[in-house]
Amino acid sequence: MSDAPHHEWHPRHNPWLITATVMMAVFMEVLDTSIANIALPHIAGSLSATPEEATWVLTSYLVANAIVLPMTGWLGNYFGRKRVFLTCIMLFTFASVLCGLAWDLPTLVVARILQGLGGGAMVPIAQSIMLESFPPQKRGAAMAAFAQGVVVAPILGPVIGGWITDSYSWRWIFYINVPVGIFAVVMAKWVVEDPPYIKRNVAAAIDYIGFGLLAVWLGTMQIVLDKGQEADWLGAEWVRGFVAVSAVAFLGFIWWEFKAEHPLVDLRVFKNRNFTIGLILMTSLAAILYGTTAQLPLFLQTLMGYPALQAGYAMSPRGVAAFFTTFVVGRLVGKLRMRWMLCIGFVTLAYSSWLLANINLEVGMRSVIWPSVVNGIAISFIFVPLTTTTMSQLGQAQIGNASGLYNLMRNLGGSIGIAFVTTMLARGAQAHQALMAGHLTPTDPAFAQRFAAAKTLLAHHADSATATRQAYAAVYALLDQQAHLWAFVDNFRLFSLLALAGLPLVFLFKRVQYVKKPAVTAH
Repeated sequence: MSDAPHHEWHPRHNPWLITATVMMAVFMEVLDTSIANIALPHIAGSLSATPEEATWVLTSYLVANAIVLPMTGWLGNYFGRKRVFLTCIMLFTFASVLCGLAWDLPTLVVARILQGLGGGAMVPIAQSIMLESFPPQKRGAAMAAFAQGVVVAPILGPVIGGWITDSYSWRWIFYINVPVGIFAVVMAKWVVEDPPYIKRNVAAAIDYIGFGLLAVWLGTMQIVLDKGQEADWLGAEWVRGFVAVSAVAFLGFIWWEFKAEHPLVDLRVFKNRNFTIGLILMTSLAAILYGTTAQLPLFLQTLMGYPALQAGYAMSPRGVAAFFTTFVVGRLVGKLRMRWMLCIGFVTLAYSSWLLANINLEVGMRSVIWPSVVNGIAISFIFVPLTTTTMSQLGQAQIGNASGLYNLMRNLGGSIGIAFVTTMLARGAQAHQALMAGHLTPTDPAFAQRFAAAKTLLAHHADSATATRQAYAAVYALLDQQAHLWAFVDNFRLFSLLALAGLPLVFLFKRVQYVKKPAVTAH
């Protein structure tokens, strides 16, 4: 069958009205992936849980989210995309109310699982709806709007979450979803519609085996990524078991999906070169984005002594820069080659990470804000053309399935980035501390000078023995602080190298030629 009818379909309503509608749901869902992070200590205290137990509030959401993401295309084909989208918004809104009302930690975790199930399919379906609502030559502008939610929301989440938690209660970070969700349902019911080719696929059988293998694979992997550092990774027996189960389930899932007549996830889309390269680059981008988002507030709070809300404010310029840059980038799509836009983006991203690698314990706010602004600009220059190029060679009927996989890799990349940051900070600090401890000897001039100054100062307030002990403690505390600083520096340098590593892949993309298509299909 020719793919031409797919290109001839146009929605009845204005594509920008459809975009505004679905973006309300997208922003609400993506915001919730990071808004709860800042409130975890408050949640733990309120529900009489330990900080470690409270992290299941985040893990449960990510696991449920990851399981639903790749099956989005099948859900849309089987039940109808509009019906699934409305159900997702309603489930997410209901789960938000349940989160706010939670009376203990198990209730909150169950509510977050429901939230993750509702939110998982929401973003890729919204992306599919937007891509299909616009003609191919205008999809860059549509992806610029999509980037507002997917890129900016995780950055603003800690700021909004911190302000709400400090001013009101952690429960309100969930209650604010209710009016947005209700309005999004009303609007989506009015403007969203299913393309004709979606309605022709509702007879597909349910792939129970594929779903089971998918749930085991992604569920175990997400738990390992989220909890692995606490358990010393493969040093823990349960981590080794989960890794083995995840690997077996992954291989079984791949084998079954190619064998099944109606697969849950159509993996044949990986035969498309642009899509496969785009997924690799999106995973790297997400690792850098989420890794930086996790690491920079940690540096500001643990080493610089910033309160949580101020650390969030220091991050907000990145979101503002990304917000405004996406408008410019959306207009450049189709005028400037995607390849060069991506090169500009990855080089700028590497530069911003290298700037952050120059931090020390005496930097001012400006030394953090300027690299964050550059980082936000870089992300916009990557995200919009990357998404557009990745989907450029796919037919409209393939976009739903492809969007689910694309957003899955964005989430998994983010989880890998956060796991990498937490692991490297802990182990890097230990490595630097071991190296620097060798200088804590009386023969080292720097140590002798610092120790003598500390002992002289403390001798005014204590006897000689106590002053000596306190001076050693003060110098060691400074060494420990410096060791952690170098661990942060190492991570930012590695992020810079990872951004540059994406450049060769950019030149493997096939050139996007769809600008000429409207002239052909118009006849």
